[in-house]
Amino acid sequence: MTTTISDPDVAENAEKSRAEIPHPSLAKGTNLYGGTKIFPDYQASEGQAWFALVHAIAHESSVSFVAILQATRALRKGFESALYFYGPGAINCNANRGFPTTGDDAFPGENNINNALATFIKEGGTVYCCRFGMALHGMREEDLIEGVIPAHALDVQDAVIHYANKGAIIQSNFMV
Repeated sequence: MTTTISDPDVAENAEKSRAEIPHPSLAKGTNLYGGTKIFPDYQASEGQAWFALVHAIAHESSVSFVAILQATRALRKGFESALYFYGPGAINCNANRGFPTTGDDAFPGENNINNALATFIKEGGTVYCCRFGMALHGMREEDLIEGVIPAHALDVQDAVIHYANKGAIIQSNFMV
């Protein structure tokens, strides 16, 4: 491999440094970690529910995206599965993501949350989005991803009570 370093001494040292350890040292497809699953692959019993609260901003961390993936997995295991985005989490439900136009990816994965939510809804998941959270970020109800249900700010606590009364597994995702 050649470099475009103009200083010959620096270029020589760069090549020497690169040659000290082979890069990459493992062939593509080499297992890096074991594959033993410790816990049983639980499936939902009749009527079981999964409820996840999300108080995290899209693209600020993986919190929101992982919450959607986990809720989708629970849905596929047979759980009645719902996500509730509130506070700054409401921004995850914005259909108007993209650059230079909606739906375009200005960077790889810009629309991963939108796509994951669309899949979740299409497969039967329920998504709630707090209207107050939308207002905090200048979102309008018409900006919501298709199928997202706008919810009153006072519904957050009552939704938790509702799903707790159903015996749901409740996951709370929060980012500061």
